[in-house]
Amino acid sequence: MERRTRERDAFMREPYPVYARARQASGLTYLPEMDAWLVSRYADVREVLRRPEDFSSVQALRADVPPSPAVQAELAKGIRGGRVVLTTDGAAHQRLRAPLVRGLAAAKVAALAPYIAERAEALVASFAADGRAELMDDYARRLPGEVLGRLLGFDPADVPAVIHGGYRAEALLFRPMPAEEQLAAARDMVALQHLLDGHIRRAHAERRDDLCGELVRGLAPGTWEPTAEQRAELVSNLQNLLVAGHLTTTALIGTTLLHLLTDRSHWETLCAHPEAIPAAIEEAARYDPPIQAFRRITTRPLTLAGTELPEGTAVLVAYGSANRDESRHERPDDFDITRPPVRTMAFGHGPHSCPGSQLAREQLRVTLRTLTTRLPGLRLAPG
Repeated sequence: MERRTRERDAFMREPYPVYARARQASGLTYLPEMDAWLVSRYADVREVLRRPEDFSSVQALRADVPPSPAVQAELAKGIRGGRVVLTTDGAAHQRLRAPLVRGLAAAKVAALAPYIAERAEALVASFAADGRAELMDDYARRLPGEVLGRLLGFDPADVPAVIHGGYRAEALLFRPMPAEEQLAAARDMVALQHLLDGHIRRAHAERRDDLCGELVRGLAPGTWEPTAEQRAELVSNLQNLLVAGHLTTTALIGTTLLHLLTDRSHWETLCAHPEAIPAAIEEAARYDPPIQAFRRITTRPLTLAGTELPEGTAVLVAYGSANRDESRHERPDDFDITRPPVRTMAFGHGPHSCPGSQLAREQLRVTLRTLTTRLPGLRLAPG
């Protein structure tokens, strides 16, 4: 068990060499550390994502670290049990996804753009005179949290607790921790669920016109109080949105700036030519996507890339590998912001493609425009 954990951690830290070998292999490659067959080539990834009837998302999201009995007892004090958009298919998935698509539509993102710009300017101003900053803590974690809080209609005073709870939920699912730390994370997750439940009740009572109100109207229609089952579903989907919509944007801001500043010629190009920012965003998302892979489970015996897969087999659909496929991109391992635009898997494909991709792009666009304008001399700290 410990060996498998070490191997899984090594793969997650540096997956790209594994991807490269898998793309050159015949058929699929089995990864014991992930207990799944790796789908690595662009064409195969696209094939899986467009066939949810054969490759299901139901039960595809599982904790890498199983909770202890004490953690399970703590989690039982929360509000749980609702299905989420990530782990449903067919009509159930469409019902859960529809309010997200409406609430994250292009017009909604455009209306939010002035607020994004205002908060980006304020955050940069808070450290611009200091000469240095820990950019993840001081900016990359804060901007997406504040934007998501505004979109969902949270009281600004609640946003730090909401974001903290989202990080703790992610850690509890995917990061090994000592027993006491696991238990503390479970308590934080339960506190988040009760906070979200109160927010849902207020959004319902006030008929709010924000993303939370959109979710309430979509998943608990009618004028009566949401049932316990509806509240559990709303809490689960809000919690899922916090992890999927905040942590991924934070990661993308961080990796984009890292790659732009590692070779400063890229950064200097953006400073001199801000019109190149959209292309730089697409290249950053291709080169190092914030979500590397998702599991899918086969619903029947089938063959993919010449590999026979029994019913109930887990496949790991690697967006990060598809984006480095040599048959799709020239010099795929080079970070090149002048690369001609080509559709990638950075934000998924098919029914489960990311409904918040435009919001993520807008936050990154504002970030790069603000930093190249305000801090053109930005550099990585030594070491």
